[in-house]
Amino acid sequence: MKKLLLILPLLLPIICMAQGNSKIYDLVMGTRTRGTSDGIYVYRFNSETGEVSYLNHVDGIIDPTYLCISANKGFVYAVSDQATGNGGVYAYKFDAVTGRLDSVNNQPAFGGPLYLSVDRDQKNLFAAHYLGGNLSVYPINADGSLSPASQLIHDEGSSINKERQEGPHVHTAMLSPDEKYLIATDLGTDKLFIYKFDPSQKQVLTLFNTVNVTPGNGPRHVEFSADGKYLYLLQEMAGLITAYQFNGGKPTALQTITMLPDNFKGTIQAADIHLSPDGRFLYASNRGTEDKIIQYAVDKSTGKLTFIDGYSSMGKSPRNFVIDPTGNFLFISNQYSDSVTVYKIDKSTGKLTLTQTAIKIDGPMCIRFVPVDESK
Repeated sequence: MKKLLLILPLLLPIICMAQGNSKIYDLVMGTRTRGTSDGIYVYRFNSETGEVSYLNHVDGIIDPTYLCISANKGFVYAVSDQATGNGGVYAYKFDAVTGRLDSVNNQPAFGGPLYLSVDRDQKNLFAAHYLGGNLSVYPINADGSLSPASQLIHDEGSSINKERQEGPHVHTAMLSPDEKYLIATDLGTDKLFIYKFDPSQKQVLTLFNTVNVTPGNGPRHVEFSADGKYLYLLQEMAGLITAYQFNGGKPTALQTITMLPDNFKGTIQAADIHLSPDGRFLYASNRGTEDKIIQYAVDKSTGKLTFIDGYSSMGKSPRNFVIDPTGNFLFISNQYSDSVTVYKIDKSTGKLTLTQTAIKIDGPMCIRFVPVDESK
C-alpha cells in the first residue's frame, strides 16, 4: 500500500445550515496514480466542525480521475483514464456508514474516458471518452454492475488549433435536470451536442441538436440551473463562460463572460464549473498561469452573470472543485501541488475565505460528497 499524507484541520468556528439532517459526509476522491497515490480514497467530513479524517481507500485501478455516485448513494463509478490504451469504467459498491468501497466489475472504455454520469433510475452510465472522441452508454444491472456498452457514438471533425483540436475530444456527458436531454461537449470540434434521452429505447440517445462554439474556444464542462432553464458552458482554451437559455434543447446564447483579468498574457486552462446549491453564485476554475477560482453572481431572472472576485487555489492546477451539499464549503483539487484546499463560503455574498483545513495527497483529481447515514 502506498503512503498517504494527510493534514488534519484545526477546529473551525462554523455554524452549519445543512440541507436535510445530514452533517457528516464522506469525501470520495479519485487520484492520478503515477506517484504515491494508488486508487480511490475516502475521507470523512464534519460540516459543523470542519474536521476531515482519512477512512480508507481501494486500489486496483489506474488513474481514477473522474467519479460519479449513483442516486441511491450505494455505488461509485470511476473512469480509468490511462494515457495509453483505451482505459476503462469501473463499478464499486459503497457503504456510506463505513466508507468502504468494494469492486463490483469493470468494462473496457473507448479511448481515455474523462467524465461519467448516471441517470436517476440507475439504469444507464454515460461516459465521455476524450482521446477516442467517443460518447458511450453502459447499461447498469440491478446489482450495480456494468454491462458492455449498448451504444457508442463517435464524433467526427476538427478545429483550428492543430495541436489540441486535430480531431474530436468528447469531454462531458451530462443529463439535463429533467433527464430529457444529454449534453456532450467536444473540445476538439468546438461543438456542443444535444441528445434526446429515452430510456425505453434500446438506443437511449438520439441526436437532437448541435451548437457551434467559436473556433478555438474548446468547450469543456457544463452546468445547469436547478430548474433546467439555463445552461452554462465553460470553454477551456479561451477562458470564457457562455450562458444559454436552454429552450428545450435549442439553446439561445444570452451572454459570454471572461474568466481572465484585463490584458491577461498567460496560459489559459479553464477546468471546472459549478453553481452554489441555492443557485445564486457560479464558480469556475482556471489552471495554467492563473490557478484561481472565479466567482460570479447569477441573476436568476435572466440567467446572466456578473463577475465578483477571484481567489487563489493555493496550489497548482485546480482541475476539479466541489461545493459541499450544505453550501458552506468549497473543496479544490490541486492536481500538480498534491493538495486539496478548503474555502468557507459566505452564503449571503458567496465570498470565499480560506480555512486551515487541508488534505495532502498525491495527484488529487475529483471529489464527490456522499451523506453518511447517522441512524445506523
